[in-house]
Amino acid sequence: MGHGHDHGPGHDHGRGPGHGRRGLRRLVGSLFDAHSHTSAADPALEASAEGIRAVEVSLAGLLLTAALQVVVFGLSGSIALLADTVHNGADALTAVPLWVAFALGRRRPTRRYTYGYGRAEDLAGIVIVAAIALSSGLALWESVSRLLHPRPVPYLPWVALAGLVGFAGNELVALYRVRVGRRIGSAALVADGLHARSDGLTSLAVVVGALGVAAGWPQADPVVGIGISVAILWILRGAARDVYRRLMDSVDPELVDEIERVLAEVPGVEQVEQVRVRWIGHRLRAEVGVVCDRDLSLVRAHAVAVEAHHRLLHRIPRLAEALVHVSPCSHDGSDPHLAIAHHFPANG
Repeated sequence: MGHGHDHGPGHDHGRGPGHGRRGLRRLVGSLFDAHSHTSAADPALEASAEGIRAVEVSLAGLLLTAALQVVVFGLSGSIALLADTVHNGADALTAVPLWVAFALGRRRPTRRYTYGYGRAEDLAGIVIVAAIALSSGLALWESVSRLLHPRPVPYLPWVALAGLVGFAGNELVALYRVRVGRRIGSAALVADGLHARSDGLTSLAVVVGALGVAAGWPQADPVVGIGISVAILWILRGAARDVYRRLMDSVDPELVDEIERVLAEVPGVEQVEQVRVRWIGHRLRAEVGVVCDRDLSLVRAHAVAVEAHHRLLHRIPRLAEALVHVSPCSHDGSDPHLAIAHHFPANG
């Protein structure tokens, strides 16, 4: 028995079968409409709206930081500052696909996209990882080139100041993104915030390079540039791992344990058969199976499923939907799913 009572954005009430074929112009228009399909009673849409605001504010902050650093690089020619500026600029631009993903995620499911558009956040994660890898590769190339062909770095105090500006700008953006991301349950936004924090630390390395050049070691500037690029690639490894896990429907095993505990506490549930849970954007969706007394009436079995669903929605943070399947217990050892067992040989 399945039960799919909706506490989230799961249904598209009042829309006909042609809703999934609306024109491109209407789709693009809805992306730029901050109030499209928004309901005060829909926490998923409210979370997406808050994510959009976070992305817009942090984008403005990072672009301003990068612009200030570009001016100082134009005066000094510091390759370490170039590496940091390129990366800060790329980090700012990665907010664009994330913004589009949040905007798409606010759209209701349709007859074509029956699970909604939450997966757009995962696609944005791929774009972010690729952009960061490209920017760090370019910075590494320029750093090695400058190490082989050194040149003086003027305006060292300004270079150091630009590094401090980069640190301050990235740290402020990191604090904001991480706070909002954790509040709405967006792993992509949290990861982007933590990445901005690491960018702030690399900006401090620019200051170290400027001090090294001032102390009489001209190679300090490109060496620091190489160090920044390598550090970014190392950090990128963790971001790529997180994106991969989301694409593969990975969740924390402790989350599965908690769902099983909640289900086991439901009156009428004799056994938890299976738990499957995945992230779709910044919301969770679960499919669970429980075993009940075979002599329960249909009404009573349905009531058990409703109670299980209700408890999950209250106890599991950011759970948007749960499908609860109820199976009868077997007193004689027979399999209640025997008719379909041959379709799943891997499950025994």
